[in-house]
Parts: sequence; structure tokens; C-alpha cells
Amino acid sequence: MRRLARRVAQTVFFRGMVNRTITRTNLVDPAAYGVKGTCVVVANHSSHLDAPLVMSGVPHYISRDLATGVAADYFFTAWHKKFFTQLVFNAFPVDRRGEGANRGLSKKLLAAGIPLLIFPEGTRSKTGKMAPFQIGAASLALSTQVPVVPVALIGAHEAMPRGANWPRRGRPPVVVAVGAPLRARSNENAIGFNERIEAAVRALYAANRHHIRD
Repeated sequence: MRRLARRVAQTVFFRGMVNRTITRTNLVDPAAYGVKGTCVVVANHSSHLDAPLVMSGVPHYISRDLATGVAADYFFTAWHKKFFTQLVFNAFPVDRRGEGANRGLSKKLLAAGIPLLIFPEGTRSKTGKMAPFQIGAASLALSTQVPVVPVALIGAHEAMPRGANWPRRGRPPVVVAVGAPLRARSNENAIGFNERIEAAVRALYAANRHHIRD
């Protein structure tokens, strides 16, 4: 029931609010990479549009159960915020200080076969410019031996920048560029893996910017 509610809410939202383009680069059958839904999806972060954009862009075998880590101190402080984010984004709370009862929840969800969406920048960009990725998503994927699916979001900041309560008028163009899954290499540490993940997202961003201009 919640899967259906999420799909209906996201479909209605995107049809009316943004002009979305989805690209997928070398995203082959999940069995070829071992991605059977359980993975860590990472994306750049500059807008409240980002989570639904990612959910609409990744393949269904990932999006159907994809859970989004959101700031507990923002989205889980009032019942209406909690209800909305859990219903539409399948959200789970993340303590940005790394403390509290939610610590370790990400590993438990992955162990249960639930793919996770994480924004490695840690917070939304104020300018749209991509910040360096923090190491958490890479460390999580490395420790749980699951692949990472890189996603670049282009135009989301312009469509609904930080501080805005609603997307701007005129169905602004946005691009969701999904890349091929990445796995940690033999003897690769979290720092090196994180660098490859960030490089993949930046490369996707650069390669798909022309869709906005077109």
C-alpha cells in the first residue's frame, strides 16, 4: 500500500511541477553487478526535490523499496513532517551527530535487503555547487559489501533552491543521471572508494548538463 502511495504521490508531483529528463549510463541487468535491489544510492544534494528525483530515476528494482536517510533534527521533529517524509520518501531518521537510538540503523536496513539513498555532502548546497563528499556512504557500502549507484542531479537547485517552499513556476527542467554501480576494489579503503564515488557523480553531472541547455 505504501509503495503505491509513494508512486502516485511522486507521479502527480512531477507531472505538474518539473520537466524531468532521466538518463542511465551503462546500467545493465542487476545480476551482472550483483545489484538485486540492495545497494547504496548516492547523489549530490541541493534541493528538497532531490529525494523524489532520485526515486523516480533509478530502476524499479531499486526504487520500490528505496529508503531515504533524512535529518532527524529537521524531518522527525513534528508528526506532519514525519508522516509526509515516511510516506512519500520511505524515510528513516539519521542523526547528523552520529549519536542516539538511530545509530547503526543503516546497516540493519541493508542487512534486511533494503536499498538506501544517502547524500554524501551531508546537507543541501546553498549555491548549487557540489561540496566534497563525506566518507560515510563509502564506508557503509564497504563494510556491508554492497555496491554504490551514483546519481547526478542537474537543475534541481535552480528549480527549488534551499530556502524555497515550492518549485518555481513553469515546470523547470531537471535531469536525473544514473550511472553504473560501483564496487570497492580489492584492498581499496573507504577514502579511495569515496573519491571514486564522488568522481563518478561529478562526471555524470558534467556529461549530462547539456540536457538542461537543450
